Amino acid sequence: MKLIGKSALVTGAASGIGAAIAAAFAREGARVAGLDVKPSACEVDVRADVTEESAVASAVEEAVRRLGRIDILSTNAGIAIRKPLDELTAGEWDRVVAVNLRGVFLVSKYSLPHMHRGSSIVHMASGVALVGTRNRAVYTATKGALVSLTRNMALDYAGRGIRVNSICPGFTRTPLTENLFSDPVRTAAFTALHPLGRMGEPEDVARAAVFLASDDAAWITGVALPVDGGYSAGHAADI
Repeated sequence: MKLIGKSALVTGAASGIGAAIAAAFAREGARVAGLDVKPSACEVDVRADVTEESAVASAVEEAVRRLGRIDILSTNAGIAIRKPLDELTAGEWDRVVAVNLRGVFLVSKYSLPHMHRGSSIVHMASGVALVGTRNRAVYTATKGALVSLTRNMALDYAGRGIRVNSICPGFTRTPLTENLFSDPVRTAAFTALHPLGRMGEPEDVARAAVFLASDDAAWITGVALPVDGGYSAGHAADI
């Protein structure tokens, strides 16, 4: 088991990719605390809205109290609004930025004092951080910011022996993307964007998170790893 003896804090652990990552960490031997606004199936279940500083600080302290330390932080809490920029309200923009970016900042800020040499942080970015996608202005902006934040944190914490990486999934079947797959024609179009010929599943991303969190990736930091069936490699159509 790749994570035996380690303790992990996973945000967005109640569903989708976050839940798959939490489960994969546990299978690999880690003790896992899930931080979400909803109940998770994790060994340690702590509740917080990642946009609220005091709630995050308390939740992280509770996780540390019950786990003893944080060896792995996996940040997955996120929301999306599908609109072009001029149709977004200021409130919609602020809400997505608050969850997808401020939330990562707060959870990282309060977890880092409990992390040590050999610890690992894995941020959940997105394939749209690498390849533009129409009608996703604010979501793409936040995920692109996470890729840049990953690089900067990797530099800031390398001296402490803490690695920081991010994952950029392609279109993956989760509650967040469920509406995209209700139309078979649209589903076929999304599938065609992925050269390997299928949509992603949360477990595809979870396996990459296990690798980046484990000692197998001990000399990897500051990367944005595409886990996308070739989505970011380019168009597969013969034109």
